[in-house]
Amino acid sequence: MIGTDRRWIFTMLIKRGDIVQVLFPNSDLVSSKRRPGLVIQKDDLNTGMPQILVAMITSNMNRANHPSRVVILLDSPEGTGSGLKLDSVIMTDNIITAHKNQIYSVYGKINDMQKIDNALKHSFGLNEDAEDFENGKSN
Repeated sequence: MIGTDRRWIFTMLIKRGDIVQVLFPNSDLVSSKRRPGLVIQKDDLNTGMPQILVAMITSNMNRANHPSRVVILLDSPEGTGSGLKLDSVIMTDNIITAHKNQIYSVYGKINDMQKIDNALKHSFGLNEDAEDFENGKSN
């Protein structure tokens, strides 16, 4: 029971930019393992659903060098507060919707999300020239 309460507390305190330990599905979609992930959704999204959008983080540096991915080196400003133990790659092209019970802890935080935002724009095909249909104007 305490573990469940603890996960609930972490979920309530989780903010965009937090690096969390999350149950992430393997590519076979049958098995999964706990691994670090970056919370990418807006704070207070208020969907009424107990879920959080998380981008996968890997220590496999061979995954770097793609515009949808951001390298975090431990000795960099981003790496210092991240709580990561190894140089890593944030993969904005590998995103899950995690149920709040799949979040186990918060490692640290990425304070400057600009590189992540640029990688997300690439992953989703968004750019500054996109038209804002909702407000009827171009950016």
